[in-house]
Amino acid sequence: QVGLRESGGGLAQVGGSLRLSCAASGRTFSANAMAWFRAAPGKDREFLASMQKKTGGTTVAATMKDRFTIARGNDENTVTLQMDRLKAEETATYYCEAGSVPQSFMRQRPSSYHSWGQGPRVTVSS
Repeated sequence: QVGLRESGGGLAQVGGSLRLSCAASGRTFSANAMAWFRAAPGKDREFLASMQKKTGGTTVAATMKDRFTIARGNDENTVTLQMDRLKAEETATYYCEAGSVPQSFMRQRPSSYHSWGQGPRVTVSS
């Protein structure tokens, strides 16, 4: 298991921005990728973005490419998610996850990740 600690959630206005951060600890060698998902009440967990730890290669969900950016933090075990032009319907709990993803087409699957954090709440209001 990998320990994941997220920070940066909270309240944002419609059209505003928030930046989430995540730091991994523990058995970080067991994961080759880190990702962000979100879950809203009554909805399935939704993939947002992922990063390959060694290469820095990123994948961002098609519907968020023009607004969300995933980036490496201070080292390969830290990632950030910059979210711009937020919408009210994006109110959700946001999770940082870590996993060993064998194929690139599996990066967006929740089942590819074996560890996740507590999940900061993001509330977008007008």
